[in-house]
Amino acid sequence: MPVEITWWGHATCTVEDSNVRVLTDPLFARRLAHLRRRRGDLPPPGAREADVALVSHLHADHLHVPSLMRLAPGTRLLVPRGARRAVPGLRRLTHLRVSEVAPGDETPVGDVVVRAVPARHDGRRLPLGPHRAPALGYVIAGEARTYFAGDTGLFDTMAEEVGPVEVALLPVGGWGPYLGEGHLDAGRAAEALARLAPCNAVPVHYGTYWPIGMDAVRPHEFHAPGDEFVRLAAGRAPEVAVHRLGHGESVRLKGTR
Repeated sequence: MPVEITWWGHATCTVEDSNVRVLTDPLFARRLAHLRRRRGDLPPPGAREADVALVSHLHADHLHVPSLMRLAPGTRLLVPRGARRAVPGLRRLTHLRVSEVAPGDETPVGDVVVRAVPARHDGRRLPLGPHRAPALGYVIAGEARTYFAGDTGLFDTMAEEVGPVEVALLPVGGWGPYLGEGHLDAGRAAEALARLAPCNAVPVHYGTYWPIGMDAVRPHEFHAPGDEFVRLAAGRAPEVAVHRLGHGESVRLKGTR
């Protein structure tokens, strides 16, 4: 059975594996604070359908309570341990089955097992609040093992912590003219690809949101990361097939476990 990956924009993807629909970092907003969606239509209502939704960390462009409110009743939601204390709005999601997870925790969903893995990223709910929760990635293991990195920087034990994977969904940019610490740009994502050595990769987390009024400020940081990742990955990890998707586009990959 093939694995199908759909990129809806930013870090929001649907992974369909073994008849299980996994939704990553759901964000269905046209505008978020000072950010505006500049490319790609809003995901259609069908994008909200999932057996389980994964939240990688507490930043509002990844843990967006209004978007989570739109998920169907009974949907499982995995969030970093400590998220409910740090984000009181999560307590309103009484229609979802919310579980807090930490690195190493495994959650069976149908014929898929979701394993939380470490990430290197600021785990606070910015700009307010002292509470932290660990930033996470996830490995979705079914017909294939798919790594969703969330937001992360490179770290020495990345390949060891993630383990063998066939598909990697890697962030290659961000939502502003400069990337801070704890992020992957196209070059660092290509290095991560070389370390992880999957069969397939899909670049995400670029070319969707941008600060209002800053269209002319370093616009290449908005437009270029996807193509730049394809180019750099060909040099650093030529054995990996890189699939640069447009917003709402899908790719079907043969399961290889």
